Amino acid sequence: METKELLSRYAAGERDFSEVNLIGANLSGVNLSGANFSKASLGSANLSRASLRGANLNGTFLYGSDLSFAKLNEASLINADLTKANLKGAWLVKADLQGAKLSGAILTAVNLRLANLQAVNLCGANLSNINLHSANLIQAKLNWANLSGARMSGAKLAGAWLNGIKLKGAWLNGVDLQGVDLDGVDLSEAKLSGTNFTKATLTATNLSEAQMRVAILSQVNLHAANLNGTVLTKANLSRANLSKADLSDANLREANLSEANLNGATLLETNLSKANLNHAYLWAAKLDVADLSEANLNGASMRGASLNDADLHNASYSPETLFPEGFDPTESGAYLTASEIRLAA
Repeated sequence: METKELLSRYAAGERDFSEVNLIGANLSGVNLSGANFSKASLGSANLSRASLRGANLNGTFLYGSDLSFAKLNEASLINADLTKANLKGAWLVKADLQGAKLSGAILTAVNLRLANLQAVNLCGANLSNINLHSANLIQAKLNWANLSGARMSGAKLAGAWLNGIKLKGAWLNGVDLQGVDLDGVDLSEAKLSGTNFTKATLTATNLSEAQMRVAILSQVNLHAANLNGTVLTKANLSRANLSKADLSDANLREANLSEANLNGATLLETNLSKANLNHAYLWAAKLDVADLSEANLNGASMRGASLNDADLHNASYSPETLFPEGFDPTESGAYLTASEIRLAA
């Protein structure tokens, strides 16, 4: 079909163009909203800045097509072939891309807010600064993808493949990441407030300067993780494994660290004011110049820890609390909640 004929028939009210052959056609800037192009051949077509809102592109062949800055809001692209297509700046808000082929596609600055990308293969894709707010990424293949600076707050990531993913500066506020394996992943400067990491694996993960206010990190494995300068105010880290983690200059004010493993952790100049360290393990931890004012140290074990110039003003401890040999907590402003104290030998 020739471009002129297509536009004439569309102008006359026709919308069904399923299975038409428009390979290489120039449709730049045209309005084809609501049209049915299911199983059509649009390979190498120029659709830049075209309006295809609500269009049916299920099973459509769009290999190598130019869809830059196209309007595809609420379009259906189920099983569409978008291999090597140029989608730079395209709007795909609420679009359905289940089963779509996106290998080699250019996705710079694409808006995929509320889009359905369930089980889509985006391995190795450059998705930096992409908008995936509240998108469905359940079981999506995101291994080695670059999502630095991506807006993903509210996205669904259950069962997604995340090995080697880059998430530096990404927005993931309120996302459910229970049980995920993000071992060694770069999440530095990421926005993770309210995110649920329960029982996740974050060993050696870079979370430096991340914003994790009120995050749920119960029973998380953060062994040797980098949390330097991370904001974790009111976060739940109960029973988390933070052994040998670097928490220097982190803000853990009012955080719950009850029964957490902080053995060998670095907490230099860390803010732990009003934190709950009830029965936490802090063997050989470095707490020099840390702020432990009003912290709950009942039953905490700090054998071999360093507390040089640490502030324990109004911190509470119990007879079960174990301090380093020779350390007098009362001189640092702490008070005993019962009548005795045990000092580690």
